Amino acid sequence: MNQLHTPKASRNQETGRLSFMESVSPPPPGRLARGGLSRRYARRVIPPVSIFRSTACTFSTVSALKKTALSVTSAALLSAFLVGPASAVGQDAADDEPKPPAGMSQVGGAQLGRSGTQVNLGAGAPVLPKDLTGRSWMVSDAETGDVLASHNPHWRLPPASTLKMLFADTVMPSPALQPKTREYTVKDEDLADMGEGSSLVGVKEDLNYTVHDLWLGVFLRSGNDAVHVLASMYGGIPKTVTDMQAHAEELQALDTTVVSPDGYDAPNQVSSAYDLTLFARSGLQKADFREYCSTATAQFPGEQKKGKKRESFGIQNTNRLLTGADGVDAYKGIAGVKNGYTTHAGNTFTGVAERNGKVLLVTVMNPSSDETHAVYKEAASLLDWGFAATGKVTPVGELVPPKSADTGTDTGGKGAQADKPAANKGGGPRTTKAAAADGSSGVGIALGITGGVLVLLAGAAFLVNRRWPLPDLVRRLPRR
Repeated sequence: MNQLHTPKASRNQETGRLSFMESVSPPPPGRLARGGLSRRYARRVIPPVSIFRSTACTFSTVSALKKTALSVTSAALLSAFLVGPASAVGQDAADDEPKPPAGMSQVGGAQLGRSGTQVNLGAGAPVLPKDLTGRSWMVSDAETGDVLASHNPHWRLPPASTLKMLFADTVMPSPALQPKTREYTVKDEDLADMGEGSSLVGVKEDLNYTVHDLWLGVFLRSGNDAVHVLASMYGGIPKTVTDMQAHAEELQALDTTVVSPDGYDAPNQVSSAYDLTLFARSGLQKADFREYCSTATAQFPGEQKKGKKRESFGIQNTNRLLTGADGVDAYKGIAGVKNGYTTHAGNTFTGVAERNGKVLLVTVMNPSSDETHAVYKEAASLLDWGFAATGKVTPVGELVPPKSADTGTDTGGKGAQADKPAANKGGGPRTTKAAAADGSSGVGIALGITGGVLVLLAGAAFLVNRRWPLPDLVRRLPRR
């Protein structure tokens, strides 16, 4: 049995649709304006032309000259009625388009706090892709932290399920969720208070699941049910939200306000392209995080019938750049990370990819394009641009390290023991400082790909100019 969900059909969906009768002679179709109707479907009110006469009459009694004058006048009036309202609607729609704040955070550099597109092209650098419609986006070097180009990266917007990256990065190291083989029997209260229309992987009450199963549900199916069960195991939703907020602040992701652990729309819950990139970069320091976010397909436990072996069903990652599903081409070199969608947030996506030894991160939030799966196509085009522009642009900013991170600039990299588990008797989130103390912060470790698998590179030469680099990533797809 296959259980595959489409993100747009599973979260916070509009339950009603407005229907309009199209004009017989519509104007040329216009770009969809967010928050309003496209010019194609804008309603035009044309007063009917009425001729009142005291006696019966027909147009045959009107002279040919007057006929011509009436025809010209009528045509002019009709054109004015048609053209005038259309222009007004288009202008109103443009005025309604949300705009970024005049002043935004300057974490990572002053240029990142400016509105609009920021890029410093050098000699031979390719121009940015055309038709980028995301309200906010950013492409950066995952290892050096250089931000190659950005567009409103600190605009605080609803993150949707990309916030699950922060959830995983916060709670995954907790002893309460170790080892991955630990089994847990789901209770009714574990699944309470999920938002209506939440995306689900299919967790059921009174059945056992391993921590490994639940993480697959989080990353592949964006299952809010799996998030809530893991949060219950961790210590409850309030504790999870509090610790996620604290971890965001430790990462210097100061645009983020956490209200729900799963990214479901909630008042005042926001993040930014810059912060989501920080979450991905931090999460990718962890081997388990890398494994789950790069897994394309898996089997998930199903029902348990008495006297029979427990059933399972297939699940597939909703990250279409990873799987190549639904008409989106799989991106060569992709290795995660997370996509999201709600009606309030629109489509959001953060991805990581490697090409010729260079590893880039990209985040796109809420494209306004009418094109299906625009978030993936715009992310892919930004990655293509980033790889082509490497070494030909001056960075517009940088990805800052965590507050307490030891970047290894003095000693030349403490990351030789990356991903070594560390005890935390309190069960809360481990700080980056604590991680650095046991060598698990990933400092000083470079990235590369051999035979389609991202592997750890050894040698002091790779430790140069790595301010807070990532350790190895593990590809879960066959090489293309």
